Amino acid sequence: MICVGTHIALWIAGRLLQGASAAVVYTVGMALLIETVSKKDLAQAMGYVDLASTIGVCAGPLLGGVLYERCGYYAPFGLAFGLITLDIVLRLALIERKHALRWTQPQLPSTRSEKTMEENITPGQPENPEEKTRRNRLVTLLSSYRMIVAIWVSFVVSIVLTSFDSTIPLFVRDTFHWKQTAQGLIFIPLAIPHLFDPLIGFLVDRYGFVRRYVAAGALLASVPPIVLLRAVTENTMHDKIILCALLALIGLCLALLAPPIMVEVFYTIQAKEEEDPRIFGTGGAIAFSYGLMNAAFAAGSIAGPFFGGFIKDDAGWGTMGWAIALLMGVSVVPTLLCLGGLWTKRSI
Repeated sequence: MICVGTHIALWIAGRLLQGASAAVVYTVGMALLIETVSKKDLAQAMGYVDLASTIGVCAGPLLGGVLYERCGYYAPFGLAFGLITLDIVLRLALIERKHALRWTQPQLPSTRSEKTMEENITPGQPENPEEKTRRNRLVTLLSSYRMIVAIWVSFVVSIVLTSFDSTIPLFVRDTFHWKQTAQGLIFIPLAIPHLFDPLIGFLVDRYGFVRRYVAAGALLASVPPIVLLRAVTENTMHDKIILCALLALIGLCLALLAPPIMVEVFYTIQAKEEEDPRIFGTGGAIAFSYGLMNAAFAAGSIAGPFFGGFIKDDAGWGTMGWAIALLMGVSVVPTLLCLGGLWTKRSI
């Protein structure tokens, strides 16, 4: 629809379907990851996920710009169709852990058959008595300050990234007179630091108590380079180098921030279930919680282009940097106080 569409209604419908499919893939993928990876390696595994996601997001404008400039309109869509086909093949080849256990572990005889269990349920009795005491998952998760902080930080990071996606190409076009290829290349400094995501995740796994300090420190450290973007104003080699260096520093801060925030969701649910094992029911809330995180990121993706674009157009490039830095700065306090549990309590 996006490729062959000639009307804005088709483009909007195509983007809606694209967003819906991406939400399902991300949520189910995170749930599969948590079911498969051991707890002690979870943050490192999520570091790989963030690395792949960031490379994809940053490589998209680069590859799309190069293909569009060199090969024409349909070339970027050809690449997209090829990647989607590869993705479908890999998903069909995937074996879930619960199915793989049939071959890797001997099956134990069941102590009670399903028929016996069904007979023990009297007519009119609910099949799952714990449903009466189970609270609504959404209310339960949103009542957790740890979950609120994780959702908020995900929202803010999304605003930052999508603000850059919508304004940096236009800024370098107007300031440096760069074409599509160079406009895509400018995102490389932002993506390179994410190569360290697995290492950061490894350290978070080994030293869990540092999660709040790493995340809060990353938010705080991102403020100066974002503010200093206002120093890039002229079409000179000096300003081009400064812009690349500042984007690399911002990318490093975002790389430090991602694993602690992503793994915090799992630990929040674990803490809730330790207090009351029946609170989320038999299905748990892993997929649902990461669905909330994805919804927050999607909301930021909607708000980011408007936030960054309107401020840049009305108040200038420098003011846009101040506004984005303010969002990152105000997020430091709740992150420092709440991530991993209240400051006065021992972190989980």
